[in-house]
Amino acid sequence: MSIETLPAGLTPPPARGRSHLLIGELIVELGFASREAVHDAVGTARASGRPTGQVLVDDGTITPDQLAQALARRIGLYHVDLARFPVDMGAANLLEPSVARRHGAVPIGFLDEARTTLLVAMADPANVLAVDDIALLTGCEVQPAIAAAGDVLELTAKLDRFGEAAEQAVADSGAHDEADVEDLGEVVEEAPVVKFVHSIIAQAVERGASDVHVAPHGGELRGQYRIDGVLSDAFSIPARMAPHVISRIKIMADLDISERRLPQDGRLPFTFGSRRVDVRVVTLPLVDGESVVMRILDRGGGAVSLDDLGMLGSERARFEAAIARPYGAVLVTGPTGSGKTTSLYAALQTLNTGERSILTLEDPVEYRVAGVKQMQVNVKAGVTFATGLRSMVRADPDVMLVGEIRDRETAQIAIESALTGHLVLSTLHTNDAPTAITRLIEMGIEPFLVASAIDCVVAQRLARRLCERCRRPVSLSAEVLRANGFHATGDVHAFDPVGCGTCNGSGYRGRIGIFETMPVSDAIRDHVLARDPATTIAATAVAEGMRRLRDDALEKIRAGLTSAAEAARVTVAS
Repeated sequence: MSIETLPAGLTPPPARGRSHLLIGELIVELGFASREAVHDAVGTARASGRPTGQVLVDDGTITPDQLAQALARRIGLYHVDLARFPVDMGAANLLEPSVARRHGAVPIGFLDEARTTLLVAMADPANVLAVDDIALLTGCEVQPAIAAAGDVLELTAKLDRFGEAAEQAVADSGAHDEADVEDLGEVVEEAPVVKFVHSIIAQAVERGASDVHVAPHGGELRGQYRIDGVLSDAFSIPARMAPHVISRIKIMADLDISERRLPQDGRLPFTFGSRRVDVRVVTLPLVDGESVVMRILDRGGGAVSLDDLGMLGSERARFEAAIARPYGAVLVTGPTGSGKTTSLYAALQTLNTGERSILTLEDPVEYRVAGVKQMQVNVKAGVTFATGLRSMVRADPDVMLVGEIRDRETAQIAIESALTGHLVLSTLHTNDAPTAITRLIEMGIEPFLVASAIDCVVAQRLARRLCERCRRPVSLSAEVLRANGFHATGDVHAFDPVGCGTCNGSGYRGRIGIFETMPVSDAIRDHVLARDPATTIAATAVAEGMRRLRDDALEKIRAGLTSAAEAARVTVAS
């Protein structure tokens, strides 16, 4: 591996090898602290018996990573910033978590293409025993890299999330390979399986995953987390564990463990530290065995504000003007998982001043908001969107949030409510804003009702936000952008993803909304009454100033918020 090809966060040893300078002198040379501060620290170190570098860290003069850099320079070793370095999970898995924890050292990658020289992050480079032990266990030559002690501990804890739980659960499952339905319920209540399932959900919450997919794959049971809208492999365990793990999840969600031929769905509450989350569970009978999908709803996450959505000036002004009206309907459209409900709750945050009666009907309630009366769909008890909406209207609300318009009956009640003095906020599954108008008419709603009730339609997508720590600048030509459906008039200075420890090597961290906001003007109402197609409505809306999804995406590319590839992934050229 040459210096030019070193990954982010990894600094090679100094060419001159070990330094003759003391650690305090190196800290001054590197510009981390003043000579006076180091002099004072030396006096404190002599009096307290602590190392000079640790005194400087403890009093906040330098950071733990700066101390690690100085140590690496003094000893002549690699330095690694684990917040930026993309850890190679294949290397990390060469060492048992318990061994890594005992030695305070974690394999993080290889220094050669043959994968024979193992790069190991450690805080104590003097631990020769750890280096020899890791070399013996992995069969590789070990190259230590100095990292901040806290970063090493954090990485070890992250890798250890499944270590002991999976090991114990695998061993436990071997004793019950022939378990039948009668005793399966007892098997899955045993500690190893319980601990492993708890670890699956806990790590998903910790990593900010929106859902967990557990499915048979070849001879294994594979688990994936959806983080920022993209699935990534999280763990794999022997297939013989599948009945135990899946049955344990079923028991937690109050499902029938003996029924493996039909899909089932349920919910389970989960507490992770001080955080309380709801988990929606769906089981699917696949040809290779049962699969489970768990959707995680963080009760403590809280609703976002309009400032957090990522709406730019014109889109936000139109949206705010629509929700400021005392009556009418505002619809947010997009595919599942595009953040529609989040946008509606951002609107509620603005409207929730205590002067209005606000009622919501959802399936399920994703955010708990003080001052808002929230109702949840319960089909078994007879509370559907349509029946619940009828009850809401009789409760004299000023603002009504309907989680989703799924059928004609719900649409009819929502539209009529918008015409009788209520502000109605709801979602619809369409690809863009103009199509929402025609979809309501296709559902059987009369055009004159749609034209009178709908004030604004917002289409949206969620794009992954570039990691600010590792993104790199690029120049995108207008020709390439136009070839990919972006209406660019000139070259664009943008950023591309790189990948580091902070973003788990993906190059992205978090998500940002991409919006298409269409106020329903008089001209658009004329199109609705004439039953004109969505393309005609779209042309008029654009002429009146509406920006399509790709136009808004291009602005966010220019601002360095997302990449062109990511924007193209989540939007379609118009």
